[in-house]
Parts: sequence; structure tokens; C-alpha cells
Amino acid sequence: MRIAVCPGSFDPVTMGHLDIIERASKLFDKVIVLVSFNPSKKTTAAFSVKERMELISRVTKHLDNVLVDCNDGLLADYVRSTGASAIVKGLRAVSDFEYEFQMALANKHLCPDAETVFLTTSTENMYLSSSVVKEIASLGGDITGFVPPEILDDINERLFIES
Repeated sequence: MRIAVCPGSFDPVTMGHLDIIERASKLFDKVIVLVSFNPSKKTTAAFSVKERMELISRVTKHLDNVLVDCNDGLLADYVRSTGASAIVKGLRAVSDFEYEFQMALANKHLCPDAETVFLTTSTENMYLSSSVVKEIASLGGDITGFVPPEILDDINERLFIES
């Protein structure tokens, strides 16, 4: 069985994330969407890990081979413990590649049996990130089309700050 881990903070999950997850689900027998803590991201989380897992579960319920989990340790250790053969990462721009390439090399050193697979984002999601969604929503902007419709209200209720 070909297992892939698709890690990220997913705070919140966006259409870009969902696109990568759906495409990975066609390439692998099982995809584990892993909500992980990234210490290099200095922003405060809008959603708890449990809430992010629930949001991801709701938007991926149509994908029978996708599971949602969380981890606060090394990704390489998690990948090894699941028997996964791949780490799937989405790339939006060249700037993403530099960081992700470094992480791929480190993970390969720590977990030689797993390969990192990069999926390029679709054109309509190139600019999209959780940070952009949070900023637009907090200022009362319309995030329809940026996040899956099933969770649009959850995000707006949490992030909209009336002035």
C-alpha cells in the first residue's frame, strides 16, 4: 500500500490545500493529512489543532482514502511510524521551493525510505495562503472561493472582527 503524508498547519484549510489533498488522493492508496505545529510560524493560531482536524475532515469526507491526524514531533518520525513512502507538499512559487527543498533534504536524511513529492498549485490558487484568508476575513472581506463552502461560515464567524 502506497501511503503519503500531507503535512501542514492548515490554519485554516483553503481551496489550495484541498486541491493538493485531492490530487494526492489520486496518486496514493492512503493520504494522511497531518496537522502539525510549525515553530517557525510566529503567528497565533486562529483555530486549535482539534478544530483544524475537524474542518479538514469535513472538507475531505468525499475522499475515502484520506485520514486526518496531528503531530507535534518530527515529521520524519511520524512518517516512519506510519510506514508512509512519501511526503506530499504543495508549491505555490519559487519562494516556497527554497524552504521546502531544505526540508525535503533534512527529511530524507532523517527518514531515507520516504520521498518528498512536490505538487505545483493550480493557477487559481497561486496567491492563496491561510494567512491571506485570515487577513481578508478579519477585515470583513469576502473569502468565498478561497475556502471550501462547507467551512466558510466557521471561518467567518471566528475571524471577522467588527470595527
